[in-house]
Amino acid sequence: MTAARSFADRLSDRQAQAASLVCVGLDPDPARLPAPLSGGKNTAEAVLAFNRTLVEATSDLAAAYKLNLAFFEALGPDSWRVLEATLRAIPPDTPVIADGKRGDIGNSARFYAQACFDLLGFDACTVSGYMGRDSVTPFLSWPGRGVFLLARTSNPGGADFQQAECEGRPLYERVTRAAQTWAASIHESKGALGFVAGASDTEALRRIRALAPDAPLLIPGVGAQGGHIESVLEAVREGSGPVLINSSRAILYASSGQDFAQAARSAAENLRASLAPALS
Repeated sequence: MTAARSFADRLSDRQAQAASLVCVGLDPDPARLPAPLSGGKNTAEAVLAFNRTLVEATSDLAAAYKLNLAFFEALGPDSWRVLEATLRAIPPDTPVIADGKRGDIGNSARFYAQACFDLLGFDACTVSGYMGRDSVTPFLSWPGRGVFLLARTSNPGGADFQQAECEGRPLYERVTRAAQTWAASIHESKGALGFVAGASDTEALRRIRALAPDAPLLIPGVGAQGGHIESVLEAVREGSGPVLINSSRAILYASSGQDFAQAARSAAENLRASLAPALS
């Protein structure tokens, strides 16, 4: 039986194919749907049409997609159907990340992982490690799938705990080091463990890259949350792990008019072009 290719390898292949580091974040807010889709009675169908149109407009430019599960779950009974249909719209060679920031005790974590990887077929997911080793390792036991562990997030409150001193170092460093030890003990985890490191704290991003140079990085916070592309690229210059720069609102809501799909494509093209120096 042929071993499953690692998530890191599959992501690197897609980045080379698309010549892109762009991760398009699908955060479909019904209140922000463009005019051609808003005003209808069926919110779920409008959200699905929006997602399909955005994927069609950006699929050749995206190295990956990140689906924020909160926006789908808020659709109520239609959430699973819209989520599955959105996943089917994404080309099969493009990795898709479930952004649910799961993190619970071992048995619960195992079922979260099963739903994410086996039932829905996501390629990776975001995980919170606050509850420790047994809340993370179940996600690392699916061959060929990826885990982006929260290390230093881009939200303003991220510093409340992540920057706290722990044995003379910021807590996010302790998380980064510990998680690599956990992954090393799991045979199936080769190329699976990555980290979420926000663009708004480039010093932390630089330190996480130095601690885990081969790990994939998912970097939110460019643009709306204050991260600057040039600083981010400089911070991750060393290391071989694939890097994804996530953009959600700047792409999805580039226009609220009839041209929303073309505006989204232009925004994705511009971001891809600005990240081109890092591809080498």
